[in-house]
Amino acid sequence: MTDIRYDRAPGDIPSEEMQAWAPSRALIYTIGLLLALILTATSFWVANTSLLWPGGVGLGLAVLAIAQMGIHLVFFLHITSGPDSTNNILALAFGLLIVFVAVAGTIWIVTDLNDNMLMPSSDPMNMRMQR
Repeated sequence: MTDIRYDRAPGDIPSEEMQAWAPSRALIYTIGLLLALILTATSFWVANTSLLWPGGVGLGLAVLAIAQMGIHLVFFLHITSGPDSTNNILALAFGLLIVFVAVAGTIWIVTDLNDNMLMPSSDPMNMRMQR
């Protein structure tokens, strides 16, 4: 006979045990809100501080943004690795693919247009070399 305990996502609790010690939804949302506020305040600090190397500010903001997306996915959208979330994870992956294709395509097209639409220089030395 199969054991049902292994058919759950990590952190999922069976309903009998859930009644005894599971945190309330309000507590889960409050923890998510506090973490999101901390990450937002930290990103404002990173953007305005002079303690960091200027080139590292963008990387720090990117890391904080990815962490904040993770907080929102777990605490507010309840995306887990369980079998019930398979469709949600696939929809999220497809959405990320579409966003990546749109952003990468836009950058590619704008770069190509920039290369092909350059105005000739008014410098006389440059004009002689082009002839």
